[in-house]
Amino acid sequence: MTEADLLHDALTLTPDEQGLAAHLSGEFSNGPIAAPPEAGFPFGGLLAALCAGAMRQGLEIKAPLRSLTVQYLAAAKYGQPLHFRPRLLRGGRNVAYAVVEGGQGSRLTHHASATYGADGDSAETLSPLSAPPPLLDSDAPGLSGPMAPRFSQHVDYRFDGGPNILGGNEGKPVIERVWMRTRDGAPLDELRLCYLLDALYPPAWTAFKAPPMMTSVDLRYDFINDPTPETAPDGWAFFEYRLLDHGLGWSLDEAVAWGADGRPLALARQRRKLL
Repeated sequence: MTEADLLHDALTLTPDEQGLAAHLSGEFSNGPIAAPPEAGFPFGGLLAALCAGAMRQGLEIKAPLRSLTVQYLAAAKYGQPLHFRPRLLRGGRNVAYAVVEGGQGSRLTHHASATYGADGDSAETLSPLSAPPPLLDSDAPGLSGPMAPRFSQHVDYRFDGGPNILGGNEGKPVIERVWMRTRDGAPLDELRLCYLLDALYPPAWTAFKAPPMMTSVDLRYDFINDPTPETAPDGWAFFEYRLLDHGLGWSLDEAVAWGADGRPLALARQRRKLL
C-alpha cells in the first residue's frame, strides 16, 4: 500500500449503526519505529483530524473550521473500530458549534468541540507572527532513525537548526523550527493541518537528554487562514514548536503554522501530564 493510500485510509470515516467508524492502524503509532506499534498509542494529531472530520462529515457543516479542542480521555486500542458520534449544538448563520465523542464499545476515548464560521466582509489584513525562512533544500536535516515515531514516516521534514531531540536544546530556548508536509502528495487541507500541528515529538524532549514520560491530556487548535496552493506550495508549511512551561506534573507547549508568504495559518496549544 502506498503512502497516499495509508494516510487516506487512516483519515477515512465509514458510516455504520454506531456512528462514523475509523480504522486505527499501527502505522500511526506514536511509539518509536524500532519497537512494535503497541509500544505507543494512536497518534494524537491523527485523532484530532478524525474528530474534525467526523463533525464535518456527520453534520454536513460547510463553513470553515475556526477552533478545535480535543480531550484525550483514554488511549484508543489498535484492532478495534473507533466510533465517532457528532452532535450539532447550534447552527447559526454566522457561527456553528459542534461536539463529538469517540469511543470503542462502551469505553469513551475522546471528546472534542469545534467552532465553525464563515469569513466576513471586512478588509483582509496580513499580520505575520514571525517571518519563516525560505523553504529549505531537500538536503536539510529530516527526522529519521530507530527512535523516530512511527507516524513521522508519513511526513516530510526539513529542519531549520534541528532536530534537537534528546537534549539538543538543553540550556537554550526550547524551540524547534521545521518545514513539513504530508508524504501523500495531497494539498494541505483542514485534516492534514490537524495532523501536522502535532507531528513532532514533545518540545520538552529537546530540553533533556533523557526525555520525560508524558501523555497528552488536551489539544487546542485555532485556525486563522485557510491554506491554499499559494500559501502552502506542494503542501509545505512552516512550523515552530515552543515549550511554554514544564513542571508541577504538567508540560505545556504550543505550535504555530505559517504559509510560505508569512501568513499565519494556525495556532496549537497542548497540555501533557507528566508520568
